[in-house]
Amino acid sequence: MLKNKTALVTGSTSGIGLGIAKALARQGANIVLNGFGDVEGPKAELAALGVQVDYHGADMSKPAEIEDMMTFAARRFGRVDILVNNAGIQHVARVEDFPVERWDAVIAINLSSAFHTSRLALPAMRAANWGRIINVASVHGLVGSAEKSAYVAAKHGIVGLTKVTALETAPTGVTCNAICPGWVLTPLVQQQVDAKAQALGLSNEEATRQLLAEKEPSMQFTTPDELGELAVFFCSPAANNVRGVAWNMDGGWAAQ
Repeated sequence: MLKNKTALVTGSTSGIGLGIAKALARQGANIVLNGFGDVEGPKAELAALGVQVDYHGADMSKPAEIEDMMTFAARRFGRVDILVNNAGIQHVARVEDFPVERWDAVIAINLSSAFHTSRLALPAMRAANWGRIINVASVHGLVGSAEKSAYVAAKHGIVGLTKVTALETAPTGVTCNAICPGWVLTPLVQQQVDAKAQALGLSNEEATRQLLAEKEPSMQFTTPDELGELAVFFCSPAANNVRGVAWNMDGGWAAQ
């Protein structure tokens, strides 16, 4: 379905971003990866799906590096047809204790980076009259949780940016939508499980059960593959008129 299209996925060397990149690659899209950690493993996985793969290591807190990444992707593949804004970090603290530099970093990477990539991708999408911007928000773009002020603020901002971008592109073949996952067993969430287990003297299984029981009625994690298939739907003809939604895949979290 996506043969000859190019997808740039930020924060895609592991976790949700890699799951989405794989799903798009299975549909024939060429992939530009971005992120830290192991790069060669994800590149090899994607190349094995028969698509072209490249990588840019832009620090998503730095607009100049984001601009360089977008220029690189356009030079390598012609243009970015599908932009997936997934890069994100987390820090947990009460508002009065939240380190200012961590607030700035969370807002820069989780919110401002999506503005920068979108503003740079949109002109070519408009010219082609086809494009997909998929912002990976969170259930925290819809509801709050204590001690996550920067993350919740950024993800609410992502949902707002999604709506505005969708309205501005509404008469065109370009769409913008957000995915709002609940708990996904990524390395970031596994760290929270491990910390809970250590702090409370629990087994990993019991810590996982307690983590899910706090918020997610389904008592199961969403998987990166499931999120990837939702991204594929957003890129399909069936989603041509799906615009500006914040689609939660959260096991009933926001329904409570």
